[in-house]
Amino acid sequence: MDARITLKVDGAPRTLTVDTRTTLLDALRDGLDVTSPKKGCDHGQCGSCTVLLEGRRVTSCLLLAVAEDGSEITTAQGLGGDDELHPVQQAFLKHDGFQCGFCTPGQVCSAVGMFQEAVQGHPSHVTVGSGEGVELSDEEIRERMSGNLCRCGAYVNIVAAIREVASNTVPGTGAES
Repeated sequence: MDARITLKVDGAPRTLTVDTRTTLLDALRDGLDVTSPKKGCDHGQCGSCTVLLEGRRVTSCLLLAVAEDGSEITTAQGLGGDDELHPVQQAFLKHDGFQCGFCTPGQVCSAVGMFQEAVQGHPSHVTVGSGEGVELSDEEIRERMSGNLCRCGAYVNIVAAIREVASNTVPGTGAES
């Protein structure tokens, strides 16, 4: 059975017809030609398909597109401005937080979503204390990004990039340098 849905992708409303069993990832990639989110494991375990759904990070391979009709989706392509990169994207370049680049869009979206979670005080398994804002130590960053795998092993540089952005632009996170 097919359904006609509208998604606001990277700021623009996009309408398409999908089989009701189509994942959000497949709707983005195959239906709308938005190739930033990648199909890695197709089981929600690698994070390559991470996008921001209404500002919250999600693995798009686990969501049905019809369930997200009318939702706002932000991919790594939609971060930043027309001629400038988002601070996380800039930091990934500066710190060489990628090698083959396959996981990078998902890593970037996950980091952006992680900052929002930390500012809102959402704890992780390793969070010390409670209250508003979470200190994004290296341990905290590693724990929060653990759902995003990098086959090339650029983790040290990914953490350094995220730490720099957190310490420069994310209020209340107090990342260690």
